[in-house]
Amino acid sequence: MAKRNRKVPGINASSTADIAFMLLIFFLITTSMDTDRGLARRLPPPPENKDQKDDIIVKERNVLQVRLNKDDQLMVGGEWSDIKQLREKAKEFIANPNDDPNMPEKHAKNIPFFGDVMITEKHVISVQNDVGTSYEAYLQVQNELVAAYNELRSELAKSKFGKEYAECSEEEKDAIMDYYPQKISEAEPKKYGGN
Repeated sequence: MAKRNRKVPGINASSTADIAFMLLIFFLITTSMDTDRGLARRLPPPPENKDQKDDIIVKERNVLQVRLNKDDQLMVGGEWSDIKQLREKAKEFIANPNDDPNMPEKHAKNIPFFGDVMITEKHVISVQNDVGTSYEAYLQVQNELVAAYNELRSELAKSKFGKEYAECSEEEKDAIMDYYPQKISEAEPKKYGGN
């Protein structure tokens, strides 16, 4: 018997690119990417008049300077401080419970659920850091400031509504946020004015 010399058929490579593309799409769709990084901040609305932005004057008593140097040393309101004290100092500044003349001035405002109340809506916490500041120290400062607002809001929710801030309705949360608006600035105010 004679053996036939058969040719082995070649691999059909015409669909290889299609398969590779489909695998790429599959992995792109099924792979989750963690994109929620950074600090959540809501920017204030832009001024209605473009010339108005240069005319913003913030009274010195309404600004709490929080500075962090290259050695991660913290200065709050012109005094050296520890990160553990920042939250309480910020809470006292934001609320100004004793209407201290060296703290933010209070203004009357009508807020739903609260009526006419005296609040420090013009306060600003100005955070300034050095180029050499560590990211960990910067985040600690930001976390403490946000925690100060959260604690004040939670305390207000408990006293007014008898429940945690997270359990409040959207209308109640909006009213509480009007009472304690979060004003953290990383830009140095242009001018100081007033008394």
